[in-house]
Amino acid sequence: MGDGRSVCGIAGIVGRRADTLTLRAMARTLTHRGPDDEGVWIDAEAGIGLAHRRLAILDLSPTGHQPMQSADGRWVISFNGEIYNHPALRRKLEERKQAPQGGWRGQSDTETLLQAIAAWGLEKALSEAVGMFALATWDRRERRLHLVRDRFGEKPLYYGWAGRDLLFGSELKALRAHPDFAAEIDRVALGHYAARTYVPAPRSIYRGVFKLPPGCILTIEPGALGSPPQEPPAEGGTQGGLRLQRYWSYRDVIE
Repeated sequence: MGDGRSVCGIAGIVGRRADTLTLRAMARTLTHRGPDDEGVWIDAEAGIGLAHRRLAILDLSPTGHQPMQSADGRWVISFNGEIYNHPALRRKLEERKQAPQGGWRGQSDTETLLQAIAAWGLEKALSEAVGMFALATWDRRERRLHLVRDRFGEKPLYYGWAGRDLLFGSELKALRAHPDFAAEIDRVALGHYAARTYVPAPRSIYRGVFKLPPGCILTIEPGALGSPPQEPPAEGGTQGGLRLQRYWSYRDVIE
């Protein structure tokens, strides 16, 4: 959501079908999560598109519209969640003279987090942010997409393939809206469901579609779509141009 206490919805495509029509179709499956506003951002040259459905609570104005671009133009974000300590993060950015040039556009925690990413880098910003969230952020300079889930996985985030397009979304129905989505049942996941009455992460009920684990960053490197893998990358490893890293661990905190 990025500016309130309930839910918003995010979705996106990396690949040839990163077009407005498909992105809006994906986003509109999430209207129940964000009835107040809809946004789409596309970099056609890079083959990347982000979509957002907004529930506006903290910042009701158009300055909270998403996807949102950082003041320096490098980062674009589609964000679902809430950063509880965003006023403190704003003060820290201001004290360090790292606030956006020209001043803040609005009061949304999305803008605060985005500026923290621009000023400190993604991992440092995540280490400073306290909240519940799922987000996608595109680094226009490095041409990398990062998918991130909060420390305990309060906000959902799925990713997978439709043909050679990589998709992501807050719910599986957003991925199903892509015209090339095969919706092939994962028999291993089906077995887990029969035994446990749920599908454990990182699998989903669909073959080639996975849940991003809590406290993790999935980075999609340039050229990642050459041969879509059927298994998710292992933590700390790279597979098919996808790199999965943990930015927070409760075990490390306990130790």
